[in-house]
Amino acid sequence: MSTNLPGLTQRLLHSFFVLLLIGLSISVQADTGPASQPATSSQLLADLLENPETRDQLIRELRALATAEEGAADSEQLTLVQQVADTTQAFAQQLTTQILNALDAISTLGQTEWHLLVPHALNFLYVIIATLASYLVLRKLAIPLFRYANNLVNTQPGAGRLLTRLGVVLGAWVVDLLTILLAWVAGYSIALFLIGELGEMETVQSLFLNAFLVIELFKAMVRLFFSARYDRLRLLPFCAETAAYWNAWLARISSFIGYGMLLLVPVVNFYLAPALGHLLSLIIMLIAFAYALAIILQNKKRVAQNISEQAEQADFAFTTVLLNMLSRSWHLLAIAYFAGLLLVTAIRPEDALPVMLQASLQTLLAIVVGLFISALLTQMISRQMRISDELKQRFPALEQRLNEFIPTSLKVVRLVIMLVVFAFVLDAWSLFNVSDWLNSEAGARIIGSALSVAIILLVAKLLWIAFASWVEHQLNPTTGRGAASARQQTLLKLMSNAVMITLIVFTVMITLAELGLNIGPLIAGAGVVGLAIGFGAQTLVKDVITGVFIQLENAINTGDVVTADGITGTAENLTIRSLGLRDRFGTYHLIPFSSITSVSNYMRGYGYHVGEYGVAYREDTDEVIVHLRAAFDELMSDPEVRDNIMDDLEVQGVTALADNSVNIRVRIKTLPGAQWSIGRAYNRLVKRHLDAAGIEIPFPHLTLYFGQNKDGSAPPAALNLVSTPASRRAEKGLNTQPDQARSNPEPGTDFDEV
Repeated sequence: MSTNLPGLTQRLLHSFFVLLLIGLSISVQADTGPASQPATSSQLLADLLENPETRDQLIRELRALATAEEGAADSEQLTLVQQVADTTQAFAQQLTTQILNALDAISTLGQTEWHLLVPHALNFLYVIIATLASYLVLRKLAIPLFRYANNLVNTQPGAGRLLTRLGVVLGAWVVDLLTILLAWVAGYSIALFLIGELGEMETVQSLFLNAFLVIELFKAMVRLFFSARYDRLRLLPFCAETAAYWNAWLARISSFIGYGMLLLVPVVNFYLAPALGHLLSLIIMLIAFAYALAIILQNKKRVAQNISEQAEQADFAFTTVLLNMLSRSWHLLAIAYFAGLLLVTAIRPEDALPVMLQASLQTLLAIVVGLFISALLTQMISRQMRISDELKQRFPALEQRLNEFIPTSLKVVRLVIMLVVFAFVLDAWSLFNVSDWLNSEAGARIIGSALSVAIILLVAKLLWIAFASWVEHQLNPTTGRGAASARQQTLLKLMSNAVMITLIVFTVMITLAELGLNIGPLIAGAGVVGLAIGFGAQTLVKDVITGVFIQLENAINTGDVVTADGITGTAENLTIRSLGLRDRFGTYHLIPFSSITSVSNYMRGYGYHVGEYGVAYREDTDEVIVHLRAAFDELMSDPEVRDNIMDDLEVQGVTALADNSVNIRVRIKTLPGAQWSIGRAYNRLVKRHLDAAGIEIPFPHLTLYFGQNKDGSAPPAALNLVSTPASRRAEKGLNTQPDQARSNPEPGTDFDEV
């Protein structure tokens, strides 16, 4: 059998304390006797048990303790269904008891002396009239201030304008609060000095004035969001008609519940019976719940549509999702709110309204502060950050990086604000205790870890922006150092990739460590994996090593025209492992460095256009060279071309006596990369100059040789001429000039050999 150690320990401690108390009482009673030697604990326990009174008392205490433990054990063994059933039963019994007590109190109303209440009722009516009249007069006097504030508000977007607008709206709201407070003070003054005995106030009058203050302050809060008369003093984006509708509805239901619960119910409790007050509070909340339910169901679709429109205009994904969820369930939340108010009134009628009012005000305050901060961040996100022209000239992409980083950070902050607002709303309804969670070890650990991770990510992002801006500054040709060389561009690009990977790895590791994860095994595992990859990916290691040496030797830079692995093209991308080439057909080739045995770079120092031009054997080569120089002189007359040529024309002379031509070679020294365009332009001019001089540029010829005898005679060629349509027409007399037709054949004439 298992032993319940905590229960056993508790029983033993309780028995010990009981015995101790009994022993003390006995020792006090024995103080008058003769002095004796101190008794041992065993002897004292034996003496206690021999005494019938102390023994019976100990037995009673132990049995009571056992009964309490059995009840606690039974309550712990209750299932959730049983607990719900017991709670429902207790609620029904309490409600039934309240109704029965109210019915008994109603039966005694006939014994009340109503005529004694008439003077009190008249004084109470005078206070009501005086307070409401004072409030109406003060509201009329404050109308010019409200109009001035409404005209002063600027509704244009912007963080500064938003703060100004908020200040004006809050100033108008303070004026509204002052009118309420002055009317309340006026009512108190009239009740104390003008009505009844001087300096005295009846309880019912005080109840009304306090209810007036609370209800009107709540209405002022409602007007802050649903101002019906002054559109620019309204915080929520509603039209005048919608704002007037909700303002009127909330004012009616708040007045009904407020004056009923804060005034009528206490009056009934004070002058009649508390049971009648409990019944009256239940009836008031039932009527308010029915009225609210009708209004909510009547506006279900319209409010859902308005919330959906706001969700479509939201620029934050989390806000969009939250508003879409709210559009589908807002009516359920509103019904749950009034149902909870009704339930609390039925269970705790004495303090139902203060509890719900406190929870509602805390919820409203949390939502208002959250919406304001969120709107302020939205205005800041919508504004593009601007930097000075000097910084923009030195760091052209810095403004873009900041405008990408800051809005993202503000969106994260806005998400955190929404979570905080949600936590405070749960705290308002006793579903989550924020203060206890913050003071707990888990809460402090989570908050500390979140702040540490946020700081780590912020520092890493700022370091990357600073390094990227430095690289951009080094590559910027307008900084005074001139344009960076291709080697510098390539090395800085590789350095950027290395720094980015290093930052990512270190940020992830430090973040995991801050979150409480042990990164020691992760680092060890990464080392083992790296060793395994090193053994299994020798080609990859070779790629990396070869790529490092290629970069150190400045063999290839981005934008160079090179021949690597038998492929000629422009180097578009260089990583630590591979080379990306784009050939003249537009095909992109990715070549690992390990497969490159040699590199031919056409962009180092200078280039040559080597032209070899063939002319007929009958032409004078010196005359040809003169025309080649003339073509070069014409080429140099173009300023754009001349800037790319580094030296005079180099004529290397006759290089070959080929089968059909005499070849003459020339060479033009150009800037690196310009040799191809210079060569094309020079070839065009050479063709024009040789044609103008009548110098033949030979092209392939075919010579037919029919053979020859030793004596020099040649046999006739065995040719058969097939008749053509033109010859047949000539034979028939249709064409009188057959020779001309043969010498100038018409298009489509066929000469076929048999």
